[in-house]
Amino acid sequence: MQASTSSAPQYDFPSVTTPNKAPTHPLPSTSFYSIEYPGYVRPESVPKAVQNLGGSSSLEAAFRRGASKAETLVELQLRPGNSFAHPVPGEVVATNSIVFKVTKRKRKNRTSDNAGNPIVGDYKAEAIGVLPKVVRFRSMVDYQYQPNPDDALTQLRSAMDTMNVSSISSYKIPPEKEDYTVTNEGDAFPSGSVHSQTNFEMNLDPQLLTGEDGISASIETPISQTAKVTRSNLRLFPPPLFSRQTIAQGYNFKANPASIISTVVDNETGEEKKRLINRMRWKGYGPATIAFADTAVPDKPPPNVEGVREQVDENIIKRLEELFEERPVWTRMSLFNQVSAAVAREIHNSKVILPLVCYNFQDGPWRDTLVRFGYDPRKDPEARFYQRLYFRNASHPMNRPSVITRRQERAAANTGHPLDVDQDERRTSHIFDGQTLTKETAAFQLCDIVDPMLKDMIENPSEIREVCHERDGWYSTHSLERIKIVLRHKFFSLLDGRIATDEECQAIIDENESYTPKTLTLPRSAKLRVGKHNMAKGAMRPEEAAAFRLRATLEREKKATMR
Repeated sequence: MQASTSSAPQYDFPSVTTPNKAPTHPLPSTSFYSIEYPGYVRPESVPKAVQNLGGSSSLEAAFRRGASKAETLVELQLRPGNSFAHPVPGEVVATNSIVFKVTKRKRKNRTSDNAGNPIVGDYKAEAIGVLPKVVRFRSMVDYQYQPNPDDALTQLRSAMDTMNVSSISSYKIPPEKEDYTVTNEGDAFPSGSVHSQTNFEMNLDPQLLTGEDGISASIETPISQTAKVTRSNLRLFPPPLFSRQTIAQGYNFKANPASIISTVVDNETGEEKKRLINRMRWKGYGPATIAFADTAVPDKPPPNVEGVREQVDENIIKRLEELFEERPVWTRMSLFNQVSAAVAREIHNSKVILPLVCYNFQDGPWRDTLVRFGYDPRKDPEARFYQRLYFRNASHPMNRPSVITRRQERAAANTGHPLDVDQDERRTSHIFDGQTLTKETAAFQLCDIVDPMLKDMIENPSEIREVCHERDGWYSTHSLERIKIVLRHKFFSLLDGRIATDEECQAIIDENESYTPKTLTLPRSAKLRVGKHNMAKGAMRPEEAAAFRLRATLEREKKATMR
C-alpha cells in the first residue's frame, strides 16, 4: 500500500517594515529638589526667597531622607522679622519627575530666512536628573493682625526674639487704663483721604476698583479736617493661630432658607434695626427659674410664654390656678394627681401651661417644686411643710417603656380608664404613709407624709429657725436630719419588702446621735456656688462628710480596742 502526501497551499503576505526605535538615553542619578514658591522670584532675589523659607539649613533638613514630620514642615514668612505675622505652611511631597535642561540655539543677526519665514531656533532637551521631592504650598494664608509696635509688650516680644537682655530685664507691666477708645489728636486728614489704622500699603488689583460699567469705583471716604477720628486702643495681641481651616469651602453664596428679616425697635432711641432671625429655631417655653440666693420672686410669666396664652385651654389654666390657691407649692406628681389622666398628659405635652401659672427653684429646700407666682416660701415659716426631700435609689430601673406600652397608656388616658394602675392608687402616689410603697423613688413633700411618727416630727414647732436656711429651710439641722433618717429607713425597708417599726427608727436615731458631729459653720463671707453643691438633696457639706467619716472610723477603732 503506497501513502501519498500533499503540501499546504502557499500564500503571499505583504512585507511589514519595522519602524526605527527611539534612542535610549541613560537617566542620570543626580537628585534635584524643587520649591513651588507662591510668588515672583527674580534671579537676584533668590537668597531673599530662601531666607523667607527658613534658610538653607531648614530646607536641607526638610529634604533629608528620614526626616520627621515636624522637619518636613516648611514655613514661608511673608513678613520676615515680624514675630506676630503668621507664616504660610508648606509640605514636602514625593514626586517621580525628571528634570530637563532645554537649550535654545539661534542664529545671530538673523530673524528670518530667505523666504521671509521667522527663525524659531533649535531646541535641545537633555535629562540632567530626577526630582524625588517638592515643596508645595496649598494651604490658605491665615488671618494677619499687627498690634501696636509702640506697645511695651510688642517691644518685649521683639527683645525676646533678639535676646536683648537689657530690654527684657527693664520690662515692667504697665498700669491698666480704661482708655479703650482714643482720639487721633494732631493727625491731619486732608479732604478726600482715606484714614486707615494700618501702617502698610494695601496693594489692590485695579480691576477690583472697577464697576460693571467700567467706571472706577472710589473707596475713599472724605473726612473733614475738623472732625475727630477715634481709633481702638485695645491691647490685643494675636494668638499663635487664628483659623485651622486650610482648604477653602464652596459656600455657593446662598442665603439660609430658614432665615427671615425681622425688624427690631430700640426702646431707648426708637431706631428700627433689621436682623436675621432663624424661623426654625427652637423656642423654649420653660417656667421662670430662680436660685435660692435671688432676692425677688417672679410675679408673672416670661414674655415669650405670655405671648402664647391664647393657644392653651383656659379651663386647664383656671383649674391649675384654683389648685395653687389651695396650696402654693406642689411637686409635679402631686399636682398631676389632682387632675384626670388626660389633663395631666395635656399639661405634660404642652410645655406652656405650667410656665403660665408657676415658677420653680433650681436649688434649696424647694428644689424642683412648682411655686405660685408672687409667693416666696423663704419668707413664710408655714412653707416648711412644702419642703421636698429626695433620696436616690441606685437599684431603680432606668429602662424606658416600650412603644407598645406607651401607646397603651396614651389610649387609656384618652378613654379615662387606666390599664395597670388603679385610679385611687394613682391619686395617692405622692403620699407616704410608711405602710404602702407607691413608687420606687423617694421624693416627697413634708406635707404629703402621713406616717404618724414622721408627722409628729414634721409638725413639732420646737426647733424652727427664725431665718430660712439654704439647706435645711425653716427646720433646724438637728430636726431635719432626724426626719431624713426615719424617712430613709422606712422607705428602703418597704423596698426590701417589710414595714419598719417605730422602735427600729428610734434606735437608729439614738445610734447616729451618739457620734454625729455638730454642724460646722462657715464664715459669713463664704458663699456656695449655685449648682456646685446642691443642699436640697439632703447631702452633707464636704467638710461635714469628711468629719463624719473620721468620727465613725475613730469610734470603730475604739470599740475594736476595747474588745
